[in-house]
Order: sequence, then structure tokens, then C-alpha cells
Amino acid sequence: MFTKLTRSGGHTYVQLVESFRDETGRPRQRTISTLGRLDEVGGQVDSLLKGLLRAKGMPASMTDTPQVAFESALALGDVWALDQLWKELGFDALAGVFRKARYTTPVEHAIRVMVFNRLCDADSKLGVLRWLQTVSMPQVDVAALTHQHLLRSLDALMDHQEAVDDVVANLLRPLVDQDLSLVFYDLTTIRAAGLSEQVGDVRKYGMAKEGLIARQFMLGVVQTADGLPIYHEVFDGNQAESPTLMPTLKKVLARFGHIKRLIVVADRGLLSLDNIDELGKIQLPSGQALEFILAVPGRRYGEFVEVLQAFQAKAITAEEEIIEETSWHDLRLVVAHHPHSAKEQTLLRQERIASLQAQAQAWAGKLDGQDGGVSTRGRKLSDSGAKARLYHEVKEAHLAKIVKVDLKSDLFSYTIDAAALKQAELMDGKLMLVTNVADLTPQEVVQRYKALADIERGFRVLKSEIEIAPVYHRLPERIRAHAFICFMALIVYRVMRQRLKLAKSDLSPERALAELRKIQRHKVRINKAEPISGISTINDAQAQVLETLNIKKPTQDAQLTLL
Repeated sequence: MFTKLTRSGGHTYVQLVESFRDETGRPRQRTISTLGRLDEVGGQVDSLLKGLLRAKGMPASMTDTPQVAFESALALGDVWALDQLWKELGFDALAGVFRKARYTTPVEHAIRVMVFNRLCDADSKLGVLRWLQTVSMPQVDVAALTHQHLLRSLDALMDHQEAVDDVVANLLRPLVDQDLSLVFYDLTTIRAAGLSEQVGDVRKYGMAKEGLIARQFMLGVVQTADGLPIYHEVFDGNQAESPTLMPTLKKVLARFGHIKRLIVVADRGLLSLDNIDELGKIQLPSGQALEFILAVPGRRYGEFVEVLQAFQAKAITAEEEIIEETSWHDLRLVVAHHPHSAKEQTLLRQERIASLQAQAQAWAGKLDGQDGGVSTRGRKLSDSGAKARLYHEVKEAHLAKIVKVDLKSDLFSYTIDAAALKQAELMDGKLMLVTNVADLTPQEVVQRYKALADIERGFRVLKSEIEIAPVYHRLPERIRAHAFICFMALIVYRVMRQRLKLAKSDLSPERALAELRKIQRHKVRINKAEPISGISTINDAQAQVLETLNIKKPTQDAQLTLL
């Protein structure tokens, strides 16, 4: 026996039908009863359903049209992946530091949230709270986090920096090769906002990497050859680069004493004769001497004109890059010359000098005309004004060592320093590296140094994807804490990059997170009952990203798949 729907007179009727066999054994059907109109609200069909429900001990309201309410979907996939990496790397051990210090609030949760925000949608601390309303953070009580909680967590980070540093060093130590480690050190400038002055302020006016005078602080970062950041330090914004090298290296060696052999690679801004002497005296805990590869700022030392005479004879006729070795201050000096770069640099300098000379001649002509009584349009030019304007133009062109403006003369005058110009042209297209590494060929030394470009990519990540700048904190310790948060974000970013690269994926970490962000957590409520939570269907592309990062798929106890 079954129900059957039939149409008659524009209405739909429900009939109770019985199946049977006739005298010949053939299957037949007959209508037992018409139960009523299906489209009639409160009619016979509804009355029959309610009676049956009461007989079964169920509420008659189940026959009413279900009321379904959907809550806003929250992004889950990206924060899920970051949370898995956070725990796998061992960052969750930070909770023990603050638990031991008897903090009553979950400081580690706040730090975790701020690090993830840097990677997903970098924003201010108030912006972090807005972002939290759009994501489903695993195992974090989002409602308990406030703006003050985030700021106090930054303070806690600095109050217990030594213990936090130990946790970070412990989780990084297995990732650093103990037999031979090649580390790169460089500094960059981080723009800071605000005009107030604080005790111990790290915000100082200095020359930014963009070539402008700005209020800033300096950030030094040490990375391995694999691009993994292992140490960072905040310096005053007007700090010279070379004095930061030695204290930074000593802290790195103290933190990673298990390294048996260490080669430090640094850019020309960090080289000084004092640094070379000090580096030669450093020994690792294993007894091995510290080794280094440092770029030499050739234009700083006039003695290179003589040192490079024999090499320059070959460089003039070279059509491809040539690499040779000589000595300087009892150390190996590896020199690489790229003829195409040399021609471009020389030509660009000649064009700049010619442009400055043309401008200077125009100003000189105007001054001569004024002295002869010739009237010209515009403001009258003075000798001191012409000197100041040319000096400014020369500084902007970075040619102050070659184009000498005589600021002490009463009359407008300048000269071209032929010796300085010859030395600059001698250095065009050249890379000079001083090293005490004995077992690398000159070509290998150059190759190791060129890998320093990877740390520059790390700085670009800090400034673009992680958006470390501009910094709006005014207190020095808050600025250091902000840099620490961004440093931890960079560690997670680089681990993701390594795994994507190892799997030969063409995805960047930011693109991988963007793909995972499409995995969402949904909530649906039916008839005012308790909400049912579920995770959206994970497609093949998202599953592939999770597999590439070696991260399991997000799950929950009661999952409702919503398409």
C-alpha cells in the first residue's frame, strides 16, 4: 500500500492506493481512499499527518514549514593551516612561558592571533579584532580578546623576552644544519609614524633605503642559506650598519652553539677594517674559527686602484663575466667583473654628469647675464643660490665625490675630480669579496655571496605581505614587540615557502593561503534549535595545497557539509 499524487481541476490530491494481483496473476492497483488536497493548508492531509505524529509521540509542529537561518560564513582554511604549522613548529610552547609567569589571560593566544593576522590580512591591533570577526580561529576564545589584551600581550612578550627567545631558538635549532651553516646578515629601515619623543626611543631620523630622510628604526635579520630567519634585532633609526655586525654574530653563536662550522655572508655596508679584525678572533664552541664572506665597498678605499691594476687589464677586453683572486690585508680578495653591467653603470654616470654640467652652465650663463645688465624672467639668481642648488642636485645624483661644488668660494664654481671619476669607473661592474674561507673556489665564493639576495626577498616579504611598516606604536618596547611578532610571522612564511618549493609547487605562501581561505565554517539553525556547524566541501585544489604543506584537512566532531 502506498500514497499517490493525482491532478484534477487544477489541484493535487493524495490518494491511498493498494497493489494486488487479479485472477490471472497480473499486477493491478486500486484506490482505497482519497485523503484530501495536498495544496490545502490545514486540510484533511495536514489533519491526518498531525494525528499520525501524535500517535508516534512526536510534536505536531513538525508539520509546519521549517524555519532555516544561516549565520555568516567564517574563513577557516588559512587560519587552520597556520595553526597546524604553529603547533608543529613548537610555537605553542610559548603558553608555558606565560603560564609559569602566572598570567591569568591566554597571552599565547593573543600572540598567535597577531602573527596569523600578519600573514592573512595585516592590520592594526584594532584591525586584528575586526579581522577576528571574519575567521574561525581554532581553539581560541575570540570573544575574550580585547584591544587592551593584545597590547598587554605585547608588553608580556618583552617582559619575558629571554624566555621567549629560548623557545624560538629551541624550535629553530633542529632546522639549522650543525655541520656547515651559511648565514646571511643584513639590515633594512622600517618607517615609523608619530612625532612624540620617548625615553630610549628607537625612532630616529635617518636615510631610508628608499633614499629619503625619514623617522625610522633599523631591523637586522640573520637568515640561513635556505632563507629561514633565525635571529632579529632592532636598532636605532640612525644607527650605522657596520657596528651592528659583531654584537649580532655573538648573540647568534650563543643561541646556536651546536653549529660546528659557520660562514657569515654580509653586504658591503657592514664591512669595516675593525669588523675584519674582530671576526678573525671569533671562535665557535667547537673550536672552529668563524669564517666570513664580506662584500668590499671598493670606492671607499683608494688602495684598490693599485690592487686591481692587473685585473683591470683583463676586465677591459672581457666579453663575459670573469672571476679572479688576489689578496688584501692578508685575506683572500675575490673579484668578479661583469662587462655589460660595467658599461651600463659608466654610461649612466656620464649622462648624470653631463646633465649636471649643462645645468651648471645654464646657471653660470644667467649669472653672467645679470652681471652684464641683461634682464631675465623669474627670480634673480645669486652665486650662493646657484651653489646650493647645484650641491643639492649633485647629492641627489650620488656624485658628491666626483663633482665638487666649492661652497666656500664667493663665486659659483665647481670641479670634476678626475681621480675620483677614474676610481668610480674602475669599480663599475665589479663585485669584490674578502673572505677567510679556504676551501671554496673563487666561483663558489661569488655564488655564496649572490645567495644574499634571498635575505633581501625576506625584507620585501616583511614590508609587503607581512606589512611591518609603517609602525604606529610610540613606546620603544611596543615597537620591539611588533618587530618580534613580524619576525615570527616571517618564520612561518618561510617554512611554508620551503615546503611549497620542495613540492615544486608554483604557489607562493600568500597564494596558498588565499586558496585555503575559501574553506569556510558555516552554521545553520533549524526551527530555533541549537545551531549545526559544518565545513564547506574541500575541493581538489584546496586538498592539494594542504597535502603540499603536509597539513591534515580541517575536521570537527559534528560536521555538516554545505554546498
